[in-house]
Amino acid sequence: MEQESGPAARPRVVVSVSTSVDGRVTLRSDRLLMEADAARIWRSMQPEGAQAAEDARSALLAGLHQPQAVLEGSGSLVTGSTGPLTGLPEDFDEPVDTLFTDFLPEEVVERPGHEKWFTVVDSRGRVRWSMKRNGGFDLLVLVARATSAAYLAHLRRERIPYLVAGGERVDLAAALRRMRDKLAVTCVVSTAGGGLNGALLRAGLIDEIQLLVIPAAIGGHGTPALFDGPQLADGELPTRLRLLFAHVGGDGMLWLRYEVIREAGATP
Repeated sequence: MEQESGPAARPRVVVSVSTSVDGRVTLRSDRLLMEADAARIWRSMQPEGAQAAEDARSALLAGLHQPQAVLEGSGSLVTGSTGPLTGLPEDFDEPVDTLFTDFLPEEVVERPGHEKWFTVVDSRGRVRWSMKRNGGFDLLVLVARATSAAYLAHLRRERIPYLVAGGERVDLAAALRRMRDKLAVTCVVSTAGGGLNGALLRAGLIDEIQLLVIPAAIGGHGTPALFDGPQLADGELPTRLRLLFAHVGGDGMLWLRYEVIREAGATP
């Protein structure tokens, strides 16, 4: 994921994820937790108090930050082997230049009952959407200038809002700033997998981490973890954290809350 420079204000970013004790966020690299069998196995790992802990974490986030958006990567919705959508019409209702501008239809942005955005990073246009809203959540897609015009035209025909940020890939910093400028989003909660969370980490865009650690170990070489992506570059330091809260449940569930320590002079 690319990033743009600049000190412009962006939303607070909180990573809020459940992991195994070895930091895994799914069972295997080719298994999506949205699949019924994988979801069943994942639930079987969790002790009885897991749902109560998740509810308490959500309530704390709501009380502290009033988040207006949840962030996911396309890799949480389609497997790594899934390519861009094919078979989309190539005849567009609007000029191509217009397709590469933000699309925020008023009937969605101003929809009565709208509460939050379910925001998905999909620079390659891989997800075919069957659901555009769920309760108070409305779908918002983050795309790049390299996203195909056919996919953007498809989103417009489906009246799915999107923001354009970045060249070859979504520029996460720019996208976050645009979410604040265009949609008044002041806090984003990332429930994503390791790829997107790892990109947020390397870009220095994470402010807080909330973890629920399940008393189970998964292992496996290449099994997606909390923060995947590029290794530390020569001279690059790990991200330092300050513990804000820790709770150990009687059932072995561990709830941890950390704040990212900003180095002096660093631009958040």
